[in-house]
Amino acid sequence: MLNNIMPEKENFLFTLDRALRRLGRAIFKQGAMSRVRLAAVGVLILGLVAGVFSAPHYWNLGASWIKNSLKISLPQMPERAFRLGLDLQGGTSLVYQADMSQIPAREERDALDGVRDVIERRVNAFGVAEPLIQTAVAGGNYRVIVELAGIKDVNQAIKQIGETPILEFKTQSNEPARQATPEEIRELGKYNTEAEARAKKIAAEAFSAAQDEKTFAELAKKYTEEPGGSERGGDLGWFSRQQMVSEFADPVFEKMKVGEVTKIPVTTEFGYHIIRKADERETEKDGKKIREVKAAHILIRTKDSKDIIPVEEWKGSGLTGKQLKRSSVQFDPQTGEPIVALQFDSEGAALFADLTGANINKPIAIFLDGKIISAPTVQSKIMGGEAVITGRFTIPEAKKLSQRLNACALPVPISLISQRTVGATLGEASLEKSLFAGLLGFLLVVIFMIAFYRFPGILAALALTIYTAITLALFKLVGVTMTLAGIAGFILSIGMAVDANVLIFERIKEEIRRGKATGLSVDLGFQRAWNSIRDSNVSSLITCAILYWFGSSIVRGFALTLALGILVSMFSAISVTRTFMRLFMGEWAERHLWLFGAKRPKQTN
Repeated sequence: MLNNIMPEKENFLFTLDRALRRLGRAIFKQGAMSRVRLAAVGVLILGLVAGVFSAPHYWNLGASWIKNSLKISLPQMPERAFRLGLDLQGGTSLVYQADMSQIPAREERDALDGVRDVIERRVNAFGVAEPLIQTAVAGGNYRVIVELAGIKDVNQAIKQIGETPILEFKTQSNEPARQATPEEIRELGKYNTEAEARAKKIAAEAFSAAQDEKTFAELAKKYTEEPGGSERGGDLGWFSRQQMVSEFADPVFEKMKVGEVTKIPVTTEFGYHIIRKADERETEKDGKKIREVKAAHILIRTKDSKDIIPVEEWKGSGLTGKQLKRSSVQFDPQTGEPIVALQFDSEGAALFADLTGANINKPIAIFLDGKIISAPTVQSKIMGGEAVITGRFTIPEAKKLSQRLNACALPVPISLISQRTVGATLGEASLEKSLFAGLLGFLLVVIFMIAFYRFPGILAALALTIYTAITLALFKLVGVTMTLAGIAGFILSIGMAVDANVLIFERIKEEIRRGKATGLSVDLGFQRAWNSIRDSNVSSLITCAILYWFGSSIVRGFALTLALGILVSMFSAISVTRTFMRLFMGEWAERHLWLFGAKRPKQTN
């Protein structure tokens, strides 16, 4: 009767709560079977979480349906797409040949790595997702392979990659980054003309009504544009002639009398000043008499190009990578820390000496491709064309900086020898065919397992589903870039996962035929099949490691996905399938041996 009057939502929640309570009591019963049930629930939860992470779109659809139908809110999962490679997303593959004819043999590898580093930073500027830049050395050929997935302007990429890296040494600057435009100049003129008119009007008011200090201070608080000047009432305190610019000091010290206010504003580089001379005196400093004046002023600011154009922090010095012969990693003899040594040619040595001599205790910034990579402070003038960069580097950091510098200094021209473009339409078609092939292969494997192994085959299919969800989740977490070869490796790993189950199930049937109980047969079947499964998978993993280490990008993608699939398949076959098998062992299994495809041996008298 109660159920008839309960709202639909409450009735559903009541039923769900009761079912969960019963499930909990069944799972947490004392004994070995309770641990098996708990492990099975854990495996199912793991598979569910991995499945939701791998395909959140379907979870979100289900959550929306439950919310609309049952008025129960479930959290929406963020949708994170798989990373697609060049052959699936479309893009361009470029192969460059590096000319090492002028490079000493011991420096060839460092030079090639430096070129790769420069290209990688330039490619990253395109905003390309998962660019792949590799070096390859074979038969005296030094090549850099660049794969740009999803890039639109291929010609621009080729142009920017092929340009010579630019190394520059720059000093600090306070100059505008550019010239003012005619429109900006007109705006400045207009503003300054208005400022002059405003200053003359204020000067007339101050001259006629501000002969006393208090009234002038009130006007200064009202009109001055000097930072902090309004709080002081324009008061400048006592100052000597040398403390002021000459345009300000000349009228104050030479023409004005105490208590006088300038009738015409005084012009300086800061703007227009209305000055009131309050007092003057002579003081003695270091045995010399110094004349000082006490005054206040009202400043009406003017503007120049620096007020509207950003000031450039660094300016070129004329010293570039053209004058750098080489850089190398050395170690400080006193501290033992790694440092980067620089050696310039004769022209660079002269420029570097002048540059360091003019910038003692100031930084000199080193720019590579327009980006600052180091800004050491000059300690003294450096002669001889040799210098060091210190900065508490680690050895890898110092080596990387040296490579980046050598990429400009060493003559390593590169030429484009191969270009391959993959259209987005081709990529979508390949992806659809690959996914269809994977789904078809999965279904055929499931049908085969159920047809030949019956009930264990059903459990293997469930374990295979969990295996697929976990593997795809790992692909997302690790950040695997999916390619056609990678998908092929994943599909192959599905077959290898089933291969382990085949070995186990055959062993289980053998033990049942020998008259052993089903529970013992399952344990013995897994134990005796483990050595074969382990050796087979380890040999496959070794092959994957060799392919990944020595292979090209396509082969490495295949090896990575296959290796991950093999590792998960071992967990799936040994742990997941075994847990499900043990869950159903006992009297039920003894009564239904036909579901296992095995028979007891006939009793003989």
